[in-house]
Amino acid sequence: MNSAANHPSVQNAKDTVVNGPVGQNVQAEAAKTRNEFADLANSRQTPEHKAATGQNLTHYHSMFYRLLSWKNPRATGIAFGATILFIFAARYLNIIRYGLKLLYLTLGATATAEVAGQLAFGRGLTSQFRPRQYFTIPKASLERLLDDVEQLINFFVIESQRIVFAENVYATGAAFFASLISYFLIKFVPLWGLTLIATLVTYLVPLIYIQNKEVIDAQLEKGRQIASQQATQIKGLANQHAGNAAKTVQGYTQQYTAKAQETINQYRGRSTSPEIRKEELPAAPRHDLTTEVSEKPVAEPPQPAL
Repeated sequence: MNSAANHPSVQNAKDTVVNGPVGQNVQAEAAKTRNEFADLANSRQTPEHKAATGQNLTHYHSMFYRLLSWKNPRATGIAFGATILFIFAARYLNIIRYGLKLLYLTLGATATAEVAGQLAFGRGLTSQFRPRQYFTIPKASLERLLDDVEQLINFFVIESQRIVFAENVYATGAAFFASLISYFLIKFVPLWGLTLIATLVTYLVPLIYIQNKEVIDAQLEKGRQIASQQATQIKGLANQHAGNAAKTVQGYTQQYTAKAQETINQYRGRSTSPEIRKEELPAAPRHDLTTEVSEKPVAEPPQPAL
């Protein structure tokens, strides 16, 4: 067997495959892929720009931006393919059932080997492979893992709030249309189908935009100009109608004010009491009433009978 493996023809074929154009191309692509994954991992840094509230963003903002912007196409393509395969595997493969099956087979094999070894040789076979010290997670590694989990959770928490409070109105609008379409699709599309559609949109829409950036930007600018012109026209019409309405209201106000002033003047010209003729009043006495009273005799009171 060793002589066949060491035969010159076999060695020449191996050298041709490994060191030939195909082998060198594979090695070069593998090296580029490793470098892109390393670059993607190194991009996990807190970005300089902050949120609208002044808070620092997480380093996952930088990593996901670099991942979805296809700046590392091999790494992004592999991540995209792995996500699609995982969705189909979760749909068509009972991963939990297979995991439980693998678990009980492993535990059954180790228990059987231990019991059989004790019965046959006086010592278990499984215990012979037991390590001198069980594997433990170092505290530093666990802290780094927990820090990454915290950053990942905060990424989704911060982004959801930025979308809800319209920090980027375009992202809020896109999320609105996505939720609206999902509301209607979920009636007849299963959850795994919605997940697949969301994955395709998340990865392919940025790629389509990057490949057709100039055309899309030109169309967006044209649409922005048309919207600005329409807004200016609507604003002018609104101002015109508002001015006409103000003039009409002013004319009615002046007209009713003049009528009210005229009515007030008419009421002021009239007397508030009826006219009294002078001949209906009695003539005032011309002599002194006290003298007339003093001249009249005063009757004496009657004398009482004796």
